[in-house]
Amino acid sequence: MKALLKADYTTVWRNRRATIMVLIVPMIIVFSWKSLVNTAGGAFVLSNAITLGLVAIGLMGYTNSIARDRDKGVFQRLRVSPLPLWTIMASRLLVQLSLILVVTLVVFISGYNFDHITMSTGGYIAAFLISIVGGAVYLSLGQVIVGRVQNPETVNSTARLVYFAFIMVGMFGELGVLGEKFKKAVKWTPYGTVKTILAAALEPSKWDGDATQALLLTLGYTIVFATLGIKWFKWSTK
Repeated sequence: MKALLKADYTTVWRNRRATIMVLIVPMIIVFSWKSLVNTAGGAFVLSNAITLGLVAIGLMGYTNSIARDRDKGVFQRLRVSPLPLWTIMASRLLVQLSLILVVTLVVFISGYNFDHITMSTGGYIAAFLISIVGGAVYLSLGQVIVGRVQNPETVNSTARLVYFAFIMVGMFGELGVLGEKFKKAVKWTPYGTVKTILAAALEPSKWDGDATQALLLTLGYTIVFATLGIKWFKWSTK
């Protein structure tokens, strides 16, 4: 396990440009939505920025990494080693969880320095924990894509399409650009539930019944996506 983690972290470092691109998207939200801090609140801006970062990690970083290594036969070689199969995927997921914490921290620092957003210590701690829960949704959704689609190029294009859909439907729907009815519907999508629990975690005093329902639905999404992703996943493209 230790050797796998070292190899996976080394791979992330060698592909650090992709990691930087994942960080850029939420930072753009923090910078460009500065005017919304006074009207919608700092928690609204930070929660949307973190949510988009989680989507990028799960749908872009994780899926492309798994599809690329599977196509190169990395998983096939690891399967014949004495390592338990669960450690192979566990190592990948632990690396992605580390990236989730990094994205969350970067958003907090950016929000504090550029938008002057300050939350309570409890809010920051709760948001870190909830970001892991939210990130699990998109990692499991990425597992569905890479499990159902075998060709790495098709995985890449599919992940990009789903990512774009989440940005358009989630972000613009949340802002009410697509209409009030659509805004209410988006609230219960994976984007909406993750954003809701993150915003509530940043301001624990405002956690209510809707946030609890969103948390339960988020866990439900994760279980369904993970079950399908594991069921469909193949270790080789052959």
